[in-house]
Amino acid sequence: MSVTQRHAEELLQGARELGIELSAQQQEQLLAYLGLLIKWNKAYNLTAVRDPDEMVSRHLLDSLSVVPFVAERGDNWLDVGSGGGMPGIPLAIMFPERRFTLLDSNGKKTRFLVQVKLELKLANLEVVHSRVEAYRPEQPFDGISSRAFSSLQDFSDWTRHLGSADTHWLAMKGVHPDDELQALPADFRLDATQVLRVPGCQGQRHLLILRRSV
Repeated sequence: MSVTQRHAEELLQGARELGIELSAQQQEQLLAYLGLLIKWNKAYNLTAVRDPDEMVSRHLLDSLSVVPFVAERGDNWLDVGSGGGMPGIPLAIMFPERRFTLLDSNGKKTRFLVQVKLELKLANLEVVHSRVEAYRPEQPFDGISSRAFSSLQDFSDWTRHLGSADTHWLAMKGVHPDDELQALPADFRLDATQVLRVPGCQGQRHLLILRRSV
C-alpha cells in the first residue's frame, strides 16, 4: 500500500486542528517520509504500527503535536532513540532553519534515517549511529526530545551530559507517568506538563518538559 490522497487530506486536516498550516513543500516532504516509512517498515521493522492508515495520526500528527513547544526553544536539537525518525524528521521538515541530530543505536534504523535525509534533501539533519551514553558532541544541545524511548529516569541519566542548565528535555509519553516522575534524578525537575490532543489518536498523550537544575 502506498500513500494516497486520503492520507494527504488527513495530514492537512489534522495539522490544521493542531493549529499548524503546512506549506506545499512541508506537506510533500511529510508524505514522502510516510511513503518511505511504509516501504522500509516491511523489511526493517521500524515501527510496531503496521497499518499505513494509522501512521498519519500515530506518527506524523503525533510528532507535529510538539511543534509549538519546539518553536519556543533553541536552534540545536537532539532526538534520542529516534528509531524510525519520530519526532525528529517531522520536526526537521517543519523547522528547516534549525539543526536536528537523530541518534539511535540500531544500525538498520540509522540506515533508514540516512536514506530519508538523502531522499528528502534535509540539509539540517544529521544521523548518528551510537549508544546515547557514548555520544560526545562538541557542544550541549538546546533541546533533547524522546518519544517512547525510556523511563524519565533513564532518559535524564543517559542524556545528562548532552545538555546544560539552559537545555529543555521534551519527553513524549502516553498516560501521565506519575511513578516515573517520583524517580526523577535529584538534579532534574519537571518544568511543565502539556496534554497533547492528537487528531485521530484515541489514547492519552502527554509532553513532559524537564530542566536540569545544575
